[in-house]
Amino acid sequence: MREIVVFSGSAHPALSAEICADLGVPLSPVRLTRFANDCLEVQLLANCRERDVFVIQPLGPPVQENLVELLLMLDAARGASAARVTAVIPYYSYARSDKKSMPRISIGGRLVADLLSTAGASRILTMTLHSPQVHGFFSVPVDHLHALREFAGHFRSMDLANHVVVSPDLGNAKNAAALARMLSLPVAAGAKERLSDEKVTISSIIGDVTGRHVIVLDDEIARGSTIIELLDRLRDHHALSVRIACTHGLFADGALKRIAAQPEVRQIVCTNTLPVADGGAGFDLRVISVAPALAEAIRRIHEGESVSALFGG
Repeated sequence: MREIVVFSGSAHPALSAEICADLGVPLSPVRLTRFANDCLEVQLLANCRERDVFVIQPLGPPVQENLVELLLMLDAARGASAARVTAVIPYYSYARSDKKSMPRISIGGRLVADLLSTAGASRILTMTLHSPQVHGFFSVPVDHLHALREFAGHFRSMDLANHVVVSPDLGNAKNAAALARMLSLPVAAGAKERLSDEKVTISSIIGDVTGRHVIVLDDEIARGSTIIELLDRLRDHHALSVRIACTHGLFADGALKRIAAQPEVRQIVCTNTLPVADGGAGFDLRVISVAPALAEAIRRIHEGESVSALFGG
């Protein structure tokens, strides 16, 4: 078995360190240099020759900086004669750019997928893509994980009588239904239309939420406009309380505090695919670690075992 070597970019070193602790392998050092002309240079400070190399870097803000850093690390690993280079991208932000909604619109999800393979990635490990079709943008194998087991484990500790799982839109309804099955709960979904990056409308909720406690499941929360709109509709249906779960907690522009200020919201749950920058003082924010899941997936990739058998595809 080839030796495993793990490198981390600067986007989320705490998550990388936790993954390596679960794997029982050291986190290999990286030197990042910024020149006077603002160009970056990456040097991997561990031997990669004929090793199984994993590069961990979520594409969170600043996305373009983190993306270029990841591309340089992949190129360095390939140039150092690594046997295989796996890009571990817990948050693939360009998954939201998956189709042409207007004429002459770039499709960033496909372009970045091409860049990653061109730079040297021979495999991708990611979590909860915004659009499932983005999986098909890659020309290299992709292992696509989700955090449903982690969320189910969290909510099972509660009294779930009279609860319902709600997806903000029909696109995420499949994941919401899967979580609902794990918790033996009914499921509902919002009929959402996105008008702009900051404006959405939810015309109705498909399913019964009246007089129930609600668990909202979303893939990511950025500005929180979708969640605020959904809370308005749930209020119209007299939902009793709301707990919100999302895999990727960006919480941009004060979204976390705006959502927590809504009277129905009892708890916000996210994972640590990204650093949670907004803090949780004064309200119930729970951050669930996905490091064990990512570490187990890395171990299975390294040892040639099935990842889908463990994580459900």
